[in-house]
Amino acid sequence: MDTNQAASCLEALSNVTRLNIYRYLVEAGRSGVSVGEIQKKIEIPNSTLSHHIARLVRANLVTQERQSRTLLCRANYELMNALLEFLSENCCIGDLSDVIRKTQTVTC
Repeated sequence: MDTNQAASCLEALSNVTRLNIYRYLVEAGRSGVSVGEIQKKIEIPNSTLSHHIARLVRANLVTQERQSRTLLCRANYELMNALLEFLSENCCIGDLSDVIRKTQTVTC
């Protein structure tokens, strides 16, 4: 994942409603949840929900699949894991540098 893609994902998740939708989809698992179920859980108007889901879909955080008359939404776990990996890839490297400097002896 590059910085631009990470920024796009984080921007999409920076809205409280979208974050709640996304977390609900992550909890639901790979089988997904219908838009109607999301609407019941989040308790927002359908038009507003459609707007928020569309933003998550544009960021590739959510996929949609029509099954007959039902529209299922699923979290994109691969992208979620890539984002988490991107955010933590250099985690605590500064602390490690301090440890290495403190353990090295300096001689003249």
